Amino acid sequence: MRRVSFGKCIVFLFLLFVVLFYAAIGENSYIAIQDDLDLFQAQFAMLQNTGSFFAQYVHAPFLGGVSRDVLPSELSLYTVLFMFLPPFVAYVTGYVLKVIIAVFSMRILLLDVIYEKTESGKKYGSFSINPVFYDDHVDNFATLTGLLYGVLNLFPAFGIPFASIPLIVFLLRKAYRAGTGAKTAGAAFGKSFKWLLLIFLFPFISYFSYLGFFILGYLFVAIIWLWIKDKRFSFSLLYALIFLTIGNVVFEYRLFYLMLFTDTPTIRETMVQTYLSAPDILGEMGNIFVNGMMHVEDLHKFFIMPICGVYFIYLNVKYIIDRNFEGIFTDYFNLGVLILVFNCVVYGLYYSEPVEFVIETLLPPLTGFQYNRTIFFNPFIWCVLLFIIVYRCYKKNSDSKFRRHKSRGALNFMLFMQYVVILVAIGIVLLTPTRYNDLYRTAFLTARQELFHHENDDLNYREFYSTELFDKIKKDLDYNGEDYCVAYGMHPAILEYNGFYTLDGYLGFYPQSYKERFREVIAPALERMEPTRLYYDEWGARCYLYSGSDLSIVMATKSMTGVTDTDIYINAESLKDLGCKYILSRIEISNAKETGIELIGTYEDESSPYTIYVYGFPEA
Repeated sequence: MRRVSFGKCIVFLFLLFVVLFYAAIGENSYIAIQDDLDLFQAQFAMLQNTGSFFAQYVHAPFLGGVSRDVLPSELSLYTVLFMFLPPFVAYVTGYVLKVIIAVFSMRILLLDVIYEKTESGKKYGSFSINPVFYDDHVDNFATLTGLLYGVLNLFPAFGIPFASIPLIVFLLRKAYRAGTGAKTAGAAFGKSFKWLLLIFLFPFISYFSYLGFFILGYLFVAIIWLWIKDKRFSFSLLYALIFLTIGNVVFEYRLFYLMLFTDTPTIRETMVQTYLSAPDILGEMGNIFVNGMMHVEDLHKFFIMPICGVYFIYLNVKYIIDRNFEGIFTDYFNLGVLILVFNCVVYGLYYSEPVEFVIETLLPPLTGFQYNRTIFFNPFIWCVLLFIIVYRCYKKNSDSKFRRHKSRGALNFMLFMQYVVILVAIGIVLLTPTRYNDLYRTAFLTARQELFHHENDDLNYREFYSTELFDKIKKDLDYNGEDYCVAYGMHPAILEYNGFYTLDGYLGFYPQSYKERFREVIAPALERMEPTRLYYDEWGARCYLYSGSDLSIVMATKSMTGVTDTDIYINAESLKDLGCKYILSRIEISNAKETGIELIGTYEDESSPYTIYVYGFPEA
C-alpha cells in the first residue's frame, strides 16, 4: 500500500483552509479592487443581471451600450462559474480551481519529463498522476512546486489561464512524442489524435489575448527548432498548431469577430505608446527580470532568483571546468534561463520606437498589440527552475557514491532542506502583501479590526458594492434598468454591478467615436487638469467623470480624504444629450445649480459606508 503523499496532504489542507476561511469571512473579505472589482467582477455581474451570457447582437449596459462581444466569452471555464454561482462565490471558486489546475498541470508535466526515458515511464499512464513506479520525494517536490505556482497572486480574472500553462506544455509534449516515428502525415495524425482533441479544447481554460497568442508563437518556434534538431518534420506538432488555432477561434469567437470583421475605429488606435531610449530600454529589461510586473508579481526576487543565480553560476562553471561546452547549450536549466531573458528582452523592445515602426510596417494588424505580455510566462519558468534545482540536489543526495561519505543525519538534513526551500518559497508568496494577495489582506485587516478593534478605512467586497444601499436607491427612483446614469467619486463598476446602465465605464476596447463624445462631457475638467487630460486623451480606458482639481476622486476607501474640491466640472448639456438621467455621487456637489443639475435625494444604509447623492436634470 502506498504511503499518503505529504505534498498532496499539504495541498488538501491549504484548499480546505481557503474554503473554510472564505466561508467564515464571506463578502466581508478584502478583495483587490484595481483591475478586479472595478473591472472584471462588474462585467460578469452585468452578464448575470441581463442574462446575456449567450446573447448575440445585443448591447452591454455600460459605456452607453457597447457590444456584448467586448465582454468575456461564455465559452470559458471562469465565465461558466458566474453563470451558476453568485459573484463572490464564483470568485472564490475560481481561486480554488486555479490552485487545483496549477497543482495538477505542474505535477503531470514535471513527472512526465522525469519519467519519460525510464522503464517506469513506459508504464506511465496518459493522465495518471501516480506513475506505476515513482519516488515519494520526487512526487512531493512536483506537487509542492505546483502548489507554489498555484498560490502565486497573479491577475485574478486570468488565474486559471495562468495556472494552465504547464498543461498545454504537457499536451504538446504528448502529441509530439505520439507522432514521433510515424512515417506519414496521416499516421502521425492518427497516433496523436486524442492529444490533438485535448489541445483543441485547451482554450476553454486559457485566454488568447494574454497567453494564447504567445503559446502559438512559442509552438511555431518549437516546430522549426525540433525540425532542425531531429532532422525530420513533426507533423503532430503542426496538427497541434492547427487544432490550437482553431480552438482559440471557436472558444473566443467574439474576440476574433471584433478583430477580423469589424472596422469601427477603437481607442486602441489612438492610445499613445511610451517610447524609451536605448539605455532606458536596457534598464527596463533588467528591472522586469528582477521585479516582474504588476499583473504577474511573483516575488521571485526575494528567494527563488538568488538560489537560481547561485546555481546558474555553479552549473556553468562546472561545465566549463569539465570542458563540456555542449552541456551548457543543452541543459534544461540554461534553456529556462534563456527563455526568461528572451521574455524580458521582448518586454523591453516593446518600448522601442524603431521596433514598433518595423511591426507597424510588416504586420499592420499587430499595431498597438501588447506583445510584451511574453513576461506573463516568467512565473511558470521561475517555478520550474526551482524544481530543477531541488530535484537535482535530491538525485545527488541519492547517489550511492555521494551517500557513502555522508552520515544518515547529514543526508536527512539535506533532504529536509530541499523541502524547506519549496515551502519557504510558498510562505513568501502567501505572507507578502502584494496587490492581489486577497488571502493575506483579508486575514490581516479582519484580525486588525476584530482582535485589535482598529477601524479599517479599506473597503471590503460587501462595502465596495453595497448592494443593499443601491437596491434602496433603485426602489426609491423606481429605476427600470434602462435609464442611463454616471458615477462621480466612485468606480462606475459599482453601479454596473448593481444593475444600473452607465454611460461611463472601464474598458480597453470601445469605439473611438464614443470616447470623443464623452470627452465633450468632461472637457471642463480636462482643461483644468493637464495630467488628467493626458491620461484620458492618450489612454482613455477609464471613461470616467474626473475632478477639475484633484488627480483622483475615486477612493477605494470609506473616507474621502483625497477630495479637496466639491465642485463638479462637466458639460451638463452634453451629458444629457448622451441620454443621462442620473448622476450618482459620493461627493455632495457644491455647484450643482450652476452646473445645471439638481439634487434628487440623499441615501444611506447601515450596511454601507457610503452616502450617495443622486442628481438629475431640471425639467426644461
